[in-house]
Amino acid sequence: MARPGPTNSLADIEGLTIGCSEDRKALTGVTLIVPERRAVCAVDVRGGGPGTRETDSLAAENLVDAVDALVLAGGSVYGLAAADGVAAAMGAEGRGFALIDMPGVPRSPVVPAAILYDLANGGDKSWGEHPPYAELGRQAYRARQRSVPLGNSGAGLGALAGALKGGQGSASIVTSDGYTVAALACVNSWGSTTIPGQHAFWAHPFEIGDEFGGVLPDPNVILDPEDWSGAKFNPQPRANTTIACVAVDAELTPAEAKRIAQMASAGLARAIRPVFAPFDGDVVFALATAARPAPEPRALAIARFGALAADCLARAVARGVFAAESIGAHRSWREG
Repeated sequence: MARPGPTNSLADIEGLTIGCSEDRKALTGVTLIVPERRAVCAVDVRGGGPGTRETDSLAAENLVDAVDALVLAGGSVYGLAAADGVAAAMGAEGRGFALIDMPGVPRSPVVPAAILYDLANGGDKSWGEHPPYAELGRQAYRARQRSVPLGNSGAGLGALAGALKGGQGSASIVTSDGYTVAALACVNSWGSTTIPGQHAFWAHPFEIGDEFGGVLPDPNVILDPEDWSGAKFNPQPRANTTIACVAVDAELTPAEAKRIAQMASAGLARAIRPVFAPFDGDVVFALATAARPAPEPRALAIARFGALAADCLARAVARGVFAAESIGAHRSWREG
């Protein structure tokens, strides 16, 4: 049977390291995903108010067919600068894409990024002309390791998931034939991750063991299709987002990774209600580390990986909220 990997996180994907950095005064942070070797990457943007960098370059018909790192950051538009810090650090090491590979010509690290809005969470954002994100990107690069901290970490530090404290979550699955699929999510959604009036997560059918509390919904409660209790009370454009990365350790083409990213977005719909709203910036990246050749027939393999990625992403969303801790007036699931 399929089972979670050793860490039940994105770190179970061979060839990936994860770095997190935080500014706890500002209540914001950065999560960085770095493949050991440049990796095929694709993106699926479903939210109506996304904030991204270099996502156009990931289209299968374009020149660049692999990335050097991925950045998920708080800070709204300011957070995109985290990728500048990462690119500078990687470029100094000689890493990146080389259109002209000559002495004296710097390489160009390809570092796509997506951001979430955490500017109104109560942290001190009085940074003037010097937002902290480029330095947070450098810190995350120095801090990368083979583990994923959950809850109030990285870009999940200042996140708010509906009416609850949001956070960073991750989950993995190892298939019966040894492939690993995993997801990491920073949950700052407008919609709720829990069923109205209950403590159970929408993602409860996909839970493995008690990885996010093991709470089942009350079967006697009839749900109102327009009961959105648990969502944020005052939605604002570009003020809510779940940003995520799914990954597989198989060798894929950019077009195949794109299909997996699209399928994986279904995991957000399983875990958050409502989702993909006009004021959400939901973005899902897909990485393929090429540690193993993809099985044949390939189309069936892509369908399988995409379905598992969606399940992992639903679990990662719930795990992020489950692990989050209260900050100020923003209460956690555990205290709810």
